[in-house]
Amino acid sequence: MDLLTILAQTVKSTTPETVKEEITLLDSVRQHIWTYVTSLGPVEALTFISFGTVWLFYGWRVFKILVTISFGVLGLLLGVWANKELVGGNVIWLSLMTAALLAIVSVPLTRWGVTILGAAAGGLLTGGAWYAFGLPEKYILAGVLVGLVAGAMISFIVFKIAVMLFTGLGGSCLMVAGALAILYQYMGAAEKLQGWFFNEKWFLPLMLLTPMVIGIIIQYKFIKGAKDWTV
Repeated sequence: MDLLTILAQTVKSTTPETVKEEITLLDSVRQHIWTYVTSLGPVEALTFISFGTVWLFYGWRVFKILVTISFGVLGLLLGVWANKELVGGNVIWLSLMTAALLAIVSVPLTRWGVTILGAAAGGLLTGGAWYAFGLPEKYILAGVLVGLVAGAMISFIVFKIAVMLFTGLGGSCLMVAGALAILYQYMGAAEKLQGWFFNEKWFLPLMLLTPMVIGIIIQYKFIKGAKDWTV
């Protein structure tokens, strides 16, 4: 079964009820992102920008550590979700255990970790492009699926590109979150930013894509000149 058939079945199986849920979920995600970004304090925002710069321009040197950190954060989020939906116990201990477990597991499986993160980055990129170009939101999952497949294939074929892809996107997300927080709270741009964020679909994808592209170009030049860099 080829990819086009899978996408066609995905679209065909989307009922009005699931379409409504997807659009509601997309709006909820957008609102959560805005609420979180605008609640960052100055120290947090500057920390995001600083770490994002390292991810963006120097991620190729420390990608193994970044994979471990990424899976640790994923474990933390899974622990919070499991506590809320399944367990209902001590969220701190459960989250710490799941974070430590995924971080430890990711160390000997770095290549697979890069593949997963590269696929996730591809899905976010194509999903963001779908959203930015104003394509039907009810089919956005089809666009994300294309990126997931493409990102995973790239990770298997050209490993270095996968490293640059996920470190570039990760660094861009951190930098943009910190920059938006500073602009919103201290630069008198709150109204304009909120209007662009919620009314202009191109705004957030463009904000993320611009530093990411710059970072990937710079990383590529660094990697070409670093003969001792190995994966």
